[in-house]
Amino acid sequence: MKEKEFIVGLDIGTTKICAMIGKRDDDKIKIIGTGLTPSNGLRKGIIIDLKSTSDSIERVVEKAEAASGVEVTKIFTGIAGGHIKGLNSQGIIEISKSSREITKKDVERVIKSASTVAMPTDREVIHTIPREFIIDNQDGVDDPVGMSASQLKVRVYIITGAVASAQNIIKSINKAGFEVEDVVLGPLASGEAVLSAEEKRRGVLLVDMGGGTTDMIIFRGGAVCHSEVLAIGGNHVTNDIAVGLRIQFDKAEELKKAHGCALPSLLRRDEFFEHPHRGRLPSSLLCEIIGPRIEELLTIVKRESEGSSSYRSMSEEVVLTGGASLLMGLPEMAEQIFKLPVRIGVPNKKIMGLENIGDGPIYATAVGLLHYGLSSRRKEKAAKFGGRNLFSKVALRMKEWIDEYF
Repeated sequence: MKEKEFIVGLDIGTTKICAMIGKRDDDKIKIIGTGLTPSNGLRKGIIIDLKSTSDSIERVVEKAEAASGVEVTKIFTGIAGGHIKGLNSQGIIEISKSSREITKKDVERVIKSASTVAMPTDREVIHTIPREFIIDNQDGVDDPVGMSASQLKVRVYIITGAVASAQNIIKSINKAGFEVEDVVLGPLASGEAVLSAEEKRRGVLLVDMGGGTTDMIIFRGGAVCHSEVLAIGGNHVTNDIAVGLRIQFDKAEELKKAHGCALPSLLRRDEFFEHPHRGRLPSSLLCEIIGPRIEELLTIVKRESEGSSSYRSMSEEVVLTGGASLLMGLPEMAEQIFKLPVRIGVPNKKIMGLENIGDGPIYATAVGLLHYGLSSRRKEKAAKFGGRNLFSKVALRMKEWIDEYF
């Protein structure tokens, strides 16, 4: 099989690492191999042990290679963690008086203008995402190329990350023997997998709940307009159970998955679980530990969302995804807190091969990375990241988005 015929997505999380190999089939992709392994070496989405992370990556990719029968050399990887920050910006240019017709180069110039923001030396741009174009004060323009105007303005959302954190991700993959083809914001990839174009247009809050972090991202008008990474996730719930019941962390994780519930009203009176030392106990005891932590997490997400003007104009739907979203009672509690419709986001059915691995939210980011990789391969615009060159220049990131939309 030729190298360009398949795409590899690598989701490096705090609790698990997922490698997924997809085969290109015209404008579609089919999953042909998947690997899943516990994650060692990360805390709250950030690498703290390079060797352990690299070893985990090597193991999980080997599993995917064995399942698919292909040899992996290049990888699309996700990036997340508390170091991720986002900001809105805008730029404006005058159009040449000779033609007054907007060209692709004009679009590139105006996005470059919007991207010229003060940036600390320890941070770098990951994505520059055009939100909307404005032509002579007429807003809501999706594609200005070819239109006549005297002035072109753009609103963009810029996502940045800590250079050191990104470098460690790239180093761990390189150390495992693979090349990083591109780096993609984790929740942005998840959105590609679990959200429809109509949801992004109407307005939606996506909450990607992992073991170490909870990532939130708001879409409106088809584009990202706000994002945040919270250093709280499913592991905090597990730790509460371990402390409250005085049991080992691994046993607490088992109990959470088998008997955990966020809302006591969903439990039956005759539901029990087996405590390793105290015997049979009512599941309501577990719920009393889990419920307050989940309520705290969702309340923080709501508060952070409401701090964005985008959320106040969104207010359409909340989508929960990621491994920690599987907790029973979570959607119902979220509806009570957000006062909005809530659903669990699973990878869409357009990806072939999901039936062989399941379509649970645990695979959302990995599937989204395949989506992103397919788009990149169509345009042949993916950057290549070695150990030294962490990110493409801002101009390359802008060119990627321009090529994507125009």
